[in-house]
Amino acid sequence: MMFATACREALGVPALAMAATFVAFGAAVQAAGLGWGWALASALLVYGMPGQMVLLGALGAPGGALPAVAGAVAANARFLPMAVALAPWLGGGRRRFLALPFIAVTPWAMAMRRLPGLPTEQRLSWFLGFGLTSWVVAGLATMLGYAIAPRLEIWMLAALLFVNPLYFGVILAGDAVQPLVRRAVLLGVVAAPLTFVLPTAWALLGAGVVGGTLAFLWGELGRR
Repeated sequence: MMFATACREALGVPALAMAATFVAFGAAVQAAGLGWGWALASALLVYGMPGQMVLLGALGAPGGALPAVAGAVAANARFLPMAVALAPWLGGGRRRFLALPFIAVTPWAMAMRRLPGLPTEQRLSWFLGFGLTSWVVAGLATMLGYAIAPRLEIWMLAALLFVNPLYFGVILAGDAVQPLVRRAVLLGVVAAPLTFVLPTAWALLGAGVVGGTLAFLWGELGRR
């Protein structure tokens, strides 16, 4: 069954990469003095590390909860174009909306590599298996990080937090033979310094919009 196959695939290297990052988040929540319920709810409902970190950092700031939530939404706005790119591969009908809660960087990246090679009728089942497993791993890893937080040094937390983005980078590097991916990676690197000058809540989104737009325009010029 494709669902079970996808669950097994998710429990390999992808699960380790996601778990490392969510362990660091759980520890950061514990260090901030918030409860385990807050940590678990943020991990499973926000389910995007930039948004989670913005939400955690903005709590207690002037303006109350609204700016914190707005910042988290802005930081995770990248999920919208990811969902648009993924939707055609999941087939038609309303059932594909079941995939929405599980769209995150790792499931999306693996799906974009895996789904084109699957029969249409098996694609949604595969994504739901992979996505649900990754989601559960994220929650369990968050609770583990919360529990072992006193034993983790700051440098260990920082290293764990970047494991999943680095894994995503390795996936992209493997696809860099494709011109479209190569342009996106190159101009993403060029636009990355914008994250240091833009407001925190908009830094990641702004750099992504600039880099992605330039990559698109480059491709259009090349075709003409």
